[in-house]
Amino acid sequence: MSTSIANSFIAMYLADVHEAYQQRGSKLRNTVRLKTGVTGATAVFQKNGKGAAGKKTRNGNVPLMNVAHSNVTATLEDWYGADYVDKLDELKTSTDERLVVANAGAYALGRKIDELITARLALSANVVAEGGTGLTKAKILEAFARLNGNDVPDDGNRFAVVGAHQWNELLDISEFKSADFAGEKYPWLRGTESRTWLGITWMFHTGLPLDAGTRKCFLYHKSAVGLAEGQDVKVFTDWVPEKAAHLVDHMLSAGACLIDEDGVVEIDCDDDATLAA
Repeated sequence: MSTSIANSFIAMYLADVHEAYQQRGSKLRNTVRLKTGVTGATAVFQKNGKGAAGKKTRNGNVPLMNVAHSNVTATLEDWYGADYVDKLDELKTSTDERLVVANAGAYALGRKIDELITARLALSANVVAEGGTGLTKAKILEAFARLNGNDVPDDGNRFAVVGAHQWNELLDISEFKSADFAGEKYPWLRGTESRTWLGITWMFHTGLPLDAGTRKCFLYHKSAVGLAEGQDVKVFTDWVPEKAAHLVDHMLSAGACLIDEDGVVEIDCDDDATLAA
């Protein structure tokens, strides 16, 4: 009898954690170049240079572009999030302890994915300086111009991620305030506060790097950053007699890399800038 109860607990927990990860996991996973099912400790992302056309004289040889080829490597690392669930807790509380721990573990792994991505975004040398101000329209247009100047494709795959304070500053820009909601275009953004403006999908994130009051925000193209996953979120549940509880362990194997810094612009913002009245 006890064995069948344990099996039921594990099966229900698996369903909970996968639902939570899909709905409330990483915000940035779908905004970068993604490789899943990676075998091994590293994943290689290919990078090609620009081509240029030339003239051909009559009866002469056609000019060769000699497009440069290179690659960037992402090193996969293993991440864990574990906790105990006392079997008797479900009898003592009015909450679903399995769902609570499932959400906590899934959210933690989602935040770790976003942390890996933002750490690589921050490696770009294209930086719009803070200048003692928050996120202004002038800064946005400068970053926008840098992407255009680098021939970054305006193909609907440009994204911007800003902090919560900067999102409020964006709402003071009339053009942004009246922009379309991005959830109409991307199903994974439905239900979130996200918008499309200047051909860029904008979203806010509470986990962006903060250094001495300066928040790092980013404009980037999807192909500029790579994320490799050897294993998506998995959960294993084991009974620990000494604890009289189940040890619930979430795990993920992933790594990220900056493929092309020309496709990333960092905008530094004063995170304490006064909002317009």
